[in-house]
Amino acid sequence: MRIEPQLDGLMGATVTDFRLASASDADIASLREAVYRDSILLIKDQRLDPKEFVDLGNALGVIEVYYESMYHHPEHKEIFVSGTKPGNDFEGVPQTGKFWHADYSFMPNPFGITMTYPQIVPKGNRGTYYIDMAKAFAALPGRLQDQLRGTRVEHSPRRYFKIRPSDVYRPIHEVQAEVEQTTPAMFHPTVFRHPVTGEEILYVSEAASFGFIDERGLRLGPEVLEEVLELTGQLDSTFTDPQIHLQTFVEGDLLVWDNRALVHRALHSPKPEPAQSYRVTVHDEHPFFGASA
Repeated sequence: MRIEPQLDGLMGATVTDFRLASASDADIASLREAVYRDSILLIKDQRLDPKEFVDLGNALGVIEVYYESMYHHPEHKEIFVSGTKPGNDFEGVPQTGKFWHADYSFMPNPFGITMTYPQIVPKGNRGTYYIDMAKAFAALPGRLQDQLRGTRVEHSPRRYFKIRPSDVYRPIHEVQAEVEQTTPAMFHPTVFRHPVTGEEILYVSEAASFGFIDERGLRLGPEVLEEVLELTGQLDSTFTDPQIHLQTFVEGDLLVWDNRALVHRALHSPKPEPAQSYRVTVHDEHPFFGASA
């Protein structure tokens, strides 16, 4: 197995000659180390069936099954299926992730590692945008860094909640009430130390963040969140902000990334066409939040 830095982007490493069936404990340990060091791993030439993909997740840590069953693979609930495939059975949920987010940030216990395994890659544009929120925090003005340290940020899925088939014709207030009951807002540290790298991570996303509260429990003004999102590149509709990294992939690629340090957003093909990815999400051996900054 070889792990080499990518040379055409802001982050990431390419992994070649990796085969799960013959991988040693040292190989798996090297993958974990590289996730934290390089943020994104592009593992080439994979031919895993769904069970083997789940096996890889189990090798890296403890899998978190997504709380909404409509995303589950029909035979392996550990796999979150996005997109659709041709045929009578449209497996998956289309047009997911079209907003900046960190997976599960709105839940009490987010996970450290996300893996996606594209199954159908469209001919048009397809990829994922990433922003390193450690580097983004380091680039903020000092007065804003000081203002954010010690605060907590509200996370909720209510802004981009995906309507389910069972929600059709339901009164919208019932749907909203169920969202708030099932996934009540979480208040996580705005800035914390990565438990492996020691970097200060800014845990804020355009999709799930709804403002800050200070150590006295008082809310900061909405302009603070607006400034943070602007300065971290998450409001750039052109995706040309120098902090944004576009990770492309081809058939046979498998992506693994650090879900603590990165926010991401899907790049979908502008024209509707078949596209499908499998996702497995994993708790590693470290507490998600290191010491609050």
